[in-house]
Amino acid sequence: KNLNKCVSTKLRTMKRIQHYYHLDEISIRVDRTNPNHHLWNNNGTWWLHYTVHPTPVTSERKRKTLATKCVNQARIKRDKLLANLDSEN
Repeated sequence: KNLNKCVSTKLRTMKRIQHYYHLDEISIRVDRTNPNHHLWNNNGTWWLHYTVHPTPVTSERKRKTLATKCVNQARIKRDKLLANLDSEN
């Protein structure tokens, strides 16, 4: 009997989590005074880093290599990747 109660509670929780995914939105904060926003230089290679919130109560840090040592190329790649994130939602 206790096992059934536990399973039904888990199912209700799963349904709530799925409901949150339908409300998924993207919000990108940009510091206009910093041309290198969302960029990180790791030993000479530029990376993009940002945080996503798949549900209202969770967050995930995302990091993607931009595979360049040139800051200007990194900015261009960053802008394209962030624009693609925005268009996906």
